[in-house]
Amino acid sequence: MSPEQIGFALLYIGVFLIIGKLIRVKVKIFQDLFLPASIIGGFIALLLGPQVLGKIVSPFVSEGHFLTDGVMTDTIIQVWSALPGLMINVVFASLFLGAAMPKLKDVWTYGGPQLAFGWAIGWGQYVIGLLVVLLILTPFFDIPAMAGALIEVAFEGGHGTAAGMASTFEELGFSEAFDLAIGLATVGVLSGVIFGIILINWAVRNNKTEVIKDVDGFTELRKSGIMEFQNREPAGKMTLRPESIEPLSFHLSIIMLAILVGWGILQGLIALESVTIAQWTGSSFMTYIPLFPIAMFGGIILQTFFNKNDKYNLVDRRMINRIQGLALDILIISAIATVSLEVIGDYLVPFLILAVAGISWNLFGFLFLAPKIIPNYWFERGIGDFGQSMGVTATGLLLMRIVDPENESPAFEAFGYKQLVYEPFLGGGLVTALSVPFIAGVGPWAGLILALCMTALGILSGIFYFGRGKHKEG
Repeated sequence: MSPEQIGFALLYIGVFLIIGKLIRVKVKIFQDLFLPASIIGGFIALLLGPQVLGKIVSPFVSEGHFLTDGVMTDTIIQVWSALPGLMINVVFASLFLGAAMPKLKDVWTYGGPQLAFGWAIGWGQYVIGLLVVLLILTPFFDIPAMAGALIEVAFEGGHGTAAGMASTFEELGFSEAFDLAIGLATVGVLSGVIFGIILINWAVRNNKTEVIKDVDGFTELRKSGIMEFQNREPAGKMTLRPESIEPLSFHLSIIMLAILVGWGILQGLIALESVTIAQWTGSSFMTYIPLFPIAMFGGIILQTFFNKNDKYNLVDRRMINRIQGLALDILIISAIATVSLEVIGDYLVPFLILAVAGISWNLFGFLFLAPKIIPNYWFERGIGDFGQSMGVTATGLLLMRIVDPENESPAFEAFGYKQLVYEPFLGGGLVTALSVPFIAGVGPWAGLILALCMTALGILSGIFYFGRGKHKEG
């Protein structure tokens, strides 16, 4: 594969992102579902690729015709297939760069109820997934036990985490799990928004919300995604003079350095394990751990350094957000466009069972646990965690924005504090990364017992400590 072919494949990303955006502007249902252009563009690329368009036209054209692969050539598919695993490192390395680290007291006071609720939902996804595997998927469909982690990997982690786990699935002999996880992540995003809108309508009509009292109060946000002229703000601050270094280049370099720090930590852990645990037990876990959760710690280390030594505030959070957003768009569009429809077709019934089980648990958790755990503004705050549990953080923020457009409740603040503790573990953190090799190594029953204990910890601490107001929340 030549550099020219790789470059041409990257140009295609821009084409399909623009197509996705144009479709979103013109098609109202996509606006109502708040679907990003990357998901729409990814589906268009999938339809125009070898798995759909190529198979449709193959019987009618000669062998070797350019449309036998659709408009997505084999080279483009190969390049795009590698992108999600690379871009997820950028997304996670950026999580805490440029962000102020709050006081622990504030994190506990405002983020504690959110953490207990999110902890229960996240670990509960493992409980549900492992029960489904043990009772249905393994006995009747001969699905490997590690499939019990797919709900949390795909729903909490999203497309990025699913893509980042691809090498782990492959090394453990279940490469099909990648396609199933990408499919589940797509279901999670769609169902998260659809059920979120339904829940918001229900809550407003039944006086469950404290901010929005009119059912039409949130419909104004259903727009084409074009920022009003009067509300347009700079994408980031120019913290350095361009004649010395382009600010965008500087921020990208910081992210790259964070990834390298994470890579160094991971290599050190692998080497340490090889001369300790691996020597004693003959098995190892660290070689199966993807880079992206460790890259997040690389970002935390760099940000801690900047907090102590950078008197000029050189790292601008908004600039980091733009780079992170670009990486996420590339990740989503390339992951969806290259997902294997054949694998999902082969595993259709297990796929649907996992999807229904995951959605059902998230709905149960939100409707029955959130009111008992979150002491005030339970709907405005809980809907963010529901959205995250279905379709990653962006979905949660979107739903919170709908029910609290003017930021009148403590929802955004509490959600942000909770993320500082939550993200390093679940939703793509260390627990997510370790879950698949852990289940494959020690078995699903050990994983189920651990997940049950962690879920119980979240529920009990949430209901009997945070829910009863035994901590002071202003």
